This record gives sequence, C-alpha cells and structure tokens, in this order.
Amino acid sequence: MNTFSNPLVINLKNYNEISGDNSIKIVEDAKNVSLLNHKEIIIAPPPSSILTLSKIKVPIVSQHVDDASLGATTGFIIPEIVKSYGAIGSIINHSEHKIEHSQIRNLVRRLRDLNMISIVCADDLNEVEALSQFSPDFLAIEPPELIGKGIAVSKANPSIIKDSVQVVKENSSTVKVLCGAGIVDKTDVEKALELGAEGILISSGVVKSPSWYNKILELSSVLK
Repeated sequence: MNTFSNPLVINLKNYNEISGDNSIKIVEDAKNVSLLNHKEIIIAPPPSSILTLSKIKVPIVSQHVDDASLGATTGFIIPEIVKSYGAIGSIINHSEHKIEHSQIRNLVRRLRDLNMISIVCADDLNEVEALSQFSPDFLAIEPPELIGKGIAVSKANPSIIKDSVQVVKENSSTVKVLCGAGIVDKTDVEKALELGAEGILISSGVVKSPSWYNKILELSSVLK
C-alpha cells in the first residue's frame, strides 16, 4: 500500500484553528500546494472530519485507531470504518494517545490487511527499536518534551534521528523514518533529511502559522 516516499504529514490535532469549515480551508491549501510542487502531503484531521475532508482528494489518515472490532463498540475508532470514510491509514501511538505495544502490533497488521498505511510514533530509541520490529510503513520519532515547543528535534537532539534511522535499518528494510516534534521552518526539514529522515510529521508549525498555504509550501518545497 505504501506508495509515499518523502511525505509531509500534517496532524491537525484538535486545535481550535481548524474547527468547523477551517478544516476544509487547510486541506484545500494543502491540495493546492501539492498540485503546484507535486510533493506528497498527507493530512490527519480529527476522525469526525474524515468523511468530509477525504472528498477534497488529498490523502487523509486518522489521528488514531483502536484495536476494537466492527459492531457494538461505541466510542471506538475502527479501522474498517475510517477506511469507509476515505482514510488511507492512521497515526498510531502518538505521544498524546499512547497505547500498548501489543495493540500497536495488531493495528499495524490490521491496517496492512486493509491496504492502509501505518504511521507509528516513538518517543525514544528504545521504543524505536521495539516498534520498528512490527514493520509499520512509517516510524515517526517524536520526543514528547519537544512537541509544540518550536524547538526542532533535528536541532535539539540530532543524534536521536540519526540513531533511529540506524536502528530501524537493523530491524526492517521497509520502514521509513519520519521526523517530528518542533519542526517550524524549512531549515528544520533540511536538517532532518540530512540526518536520514525520509519525511516530516508536523502539527502546530503549520496549524498555528498565519498562512497555511505559505507554510505548507515552504516546508514541502525541500522534500525530495
């Protein structure tokens, strides 16, 4: 399923800036940038927005899915349901929504069986080593202490990216490493790529920007 090489993944979280019709505006901006520079841009909106936003024809992933079954599972986010809404995959184990490793393993397999992509987040090298063995499509290194702080992990702790890339290579030949936490401008993206990352996972650096279009254009322009 994974046909993405160097994506910019934008996690909208539950920021007020993207509430209501604003979520449509930011996805339309992402689509227009992608049409202009032919870069891979993926949006992770709140699950309640997936059906509407997938119709804009930009790759959409869920922010989370649960390892629960179809049927009488009120309140759970079910992979098969988000796929039916147009999602092509999901973020798993974000630092703001951690789950057990056994559930991560099951969800990676389940998404693969559904022909959906998995973007698994890891806090540190120990988690990178453990989770890369499940062979998700992407593994995003995001030290939680840097998330939303405006201090890029590629600058604050560059060794963790380089070391993560090496650990992943030792465990899987297919997993691609994304760099997250604190990315704010294209120099952060350039540094992450130099260290071996193959894409970016970002949130507030885009959502809190005064111009979504310009910031998405800036960040995506340096991706391969």
